[in-house]
Amino acid sequence: MVVARKFLGEILVEAGIISAKTLERAIERQRATKKRLGIVLEEMGVISEEELADALAQQFGFKTVKGLVNYAFSEELLSLVPKAMARSKLVFPLRQKDNQLAVAITDPDPETLDILAEDTGLQIVPVLTTRQEIQAVIDKHYPLEDSAADQRVKILVVDDTPAVASLIEETLVGEGYQVVVAHDGLQGLRLAIDEKPSLIICDCVMPRMDGYGLKSTMKAVPAIADIPIILLTSQSSREDEQKALSSGFLDFVPKPVDPVRLVSRVKRALELMKKFRK
Repeated sequence: MVVARKFLGEILVEAGIISAKTLERAIERQRATKKRLGIVLEEMGVISEEELADALAQQFGFKTVKGLVNYAFSEELLSLVPKAMARSKLVFPLRQKDNQLAVAITDPDPETLDILAEDTGLQIVPVLTTRQEIQAVIDKHYPLEDSAADQRVKILVVDDTPAVASLIEETLVGEGYQVVVAHDGLQGLRLAIDEKPSLIICDCVMPRMDGYGLKSTMKAVPAIADIPIILLTSQSSREDEQKALSSGFLDFVPKPVDPVRLVSRVKRALELMKKFRK
C-alpha cells in the first residue's frame, strides 16, 4: 500500500504553525511568484527556518541535523562535494558509508542531488537542516579564498533556472574562472556586495528582482556600481539588444546559451574592462 505524501502546507496547518487562512494567502503569492511554498512562507515571516526544515523533513521522510559546525569532517569526505557546488547550492557532505553519501541540504532540489549522484557515483541520502546551520559549516570548511591566495577572475552568475546556471558555471570553471552562483536578482545583489566579482552574467527575467532591477540597484551602491554585467535573455531582437546596451549592460547574450559564444563574450568583456581601467 502506497501512502500519499502530505503537502507542506497541510503539515504546517496540522502542526498549528500557520493557519489555513495564512496558507491560502501564501499559495496565492506562490502562484504569482512561482517560488517554492517554503520560501514564500519564510518571506512572509510566518515560519522560522527550524520549523520549515522540520516540516520538509516530515513531508519527504528525511532526517534532520543540527550543530553541524561543531563536528569534524575529513578532507576526503569534503572533496566529494566541490566548493562551488557547496557554496552555490548549499549542500554539505555529512558521511559516506559503502555506496551512500549523506548530505545536508536546506531544500530537496532533485536536480542538484541528481548531479551530485552522477558526479560521485554514490547514492545520495538527503538530510534537512536550516540555512543558518549549513551556511556556517560551509563557511568553516569551504572558506572563500583571500585575493592573494586565488588570483582567478571571479564571475557571478545570476540565473533562476538551475540547468542554465549549472551549464554556465561548468563552462566558466572549465575556462579557469572562479564562479559564484545566485538564483534570483536579490541573492545576486547580496553576492555582488559580498564577493565583488570582476564580471556578472545575469538573466533578464527572474523572481524577486529581474536583470534590469539588479542593474539599476547596483548603480546606487558605489562599491559595486562599476561591475560590468552581461545580460542573458530569450528576447534577442535588435530592439531588445539596444534596450540592454542603452540601460548600461556591457554586452548581450541570447538564450539558449551557447557555451562557445558565452566564453567569447566573457573574454571580450574582461579585455574591455582591462583597457578601460588602464
